[in-house]
Amino acid sequence: MTGIFLVQNDGSLVEMSEQPYDSEDLLQQLLAKYPRLLSGDSSDDGSLRRWLLICREMPVPSEEDGYDRWSLDHLFLDQDAIPTLIEVKRSSDTRIRREVVGQLLDYAANAVSYWPVEEFCSHFERECEKSGVDPAGKLQDFLGPDHRPEDFWQRAKTNLQAGRIRMVFVADVIPRELRRIVEFLNGQMDPAEVLAIEIKQFVGQGMKTLVPKIIGQTAEAEKKKVVSRESRLWDESSFFAELERCQPPQVAEAIRTLFYRLAEKAANVKFGKGKIYATAYPSFDDDRGRQMHLSLNANDGVLTVNLGEMKYPPFSDLALQNELVSRFNQVPGINIPADKHFPNLKIAPVLAKGGFGRLIDVVDWLIAQVIDTRGK
Repeated sequence: MTGIFLVQNDGSLVEMSEQPYDSEDLLQQLLAKYPRLLSGDSSDDGSLRRWLLICREMPVPSEEDGYDRWSLDHLFLDQDAIPTLIEVKRSSDTRIRREVVGQLLDYAANAVSYWPVEEFCSHFERECEKSGVDPAGKLQDFLGPDHRPEDFWQRAKTNLQAGRIRMVFVADVIPRELRRIVEFLNGQMDPAEVLAIEIKQFVGQGMKTLVPKIIGQTAEAEKKKVVSRESRLWDESSFFAELERCQPPQVAEAIRTLFYRLAEKAANVKFGKGKIYATAYPSFDDDRGRQMHLSLNANDGVLTVNLGEMKYPPFSDLALQNELVSRFNQVPGINIPADKHFPNLKIAPVLAKGGFGRLIDVVDWLIAQVIDTRGK
């Protein structure tokens, strides 16, 4: 067993000895309470990476709209909204050598395919409620005053769809076999990242010290991933070019119609910065700040309803917000579940069922409600 030495203020020396964790759950609790144990990685701008716990025991389905087959130990998002999947094992668990690798890769493959990012917000809120914390306040504190929650959730969706995720194995000791696998996978995968974090525990004279060490960030692997982290700023021209490339003519024309319908009344139209996904945000700005009730994604051919961020009148009124959902649900091809915060309305099914005219009517109604309350 190795040890560390703590020099106290009175000059005395405390010898602290390495000690295994009493249980795997204890290590999981420490990660949830002290997410900075995951640090050691740098964000794209070189600052210390920060972590937002979305859920402990995050359900993972094995098919679209299927039952939750597995349970991931932790799901975090960092400040770049990169989904970070955590699987925890003690070194005494023999599965940590090879079996855990297949387990986490299985979770990741199904998460990228079947996780609806809209549920991240619901799980985050429930996690906050367990701790007696206001989710809106916690998220804004995490993001800072200059960042909007809806942009953060949209970026998480973009990262997930692009496969830009982080898989992390956590243990008190990372065995040599797992270390080699992690370094190999991290060097081969792009844009995904694979890391291991060894968190050793040292105790002595009633005190405890935790020492995290990041494994897998070789210089060669990091060099490969720099290019994939670059983003681009979309504009109207590139948005429509991507729309024509990704969607059949009928869907592309419908989204173009929605875009101009919204842009006509919006104060301005903002565009996303995703490297792969082209998103447009018609903004109904007024003296209360930016309001982006709807957004359009060219790659997926969807209209997103930002219910989770309707904080100002008129749709801060829950009754009117429910009426909006009800109106959308009366459009053929649309069904927004009650717990969806950022539902994506696919345009293709609406067109197939002849509901596009009714969808336009709902969008016009939404615009009218917002315009009527400007400045009130």
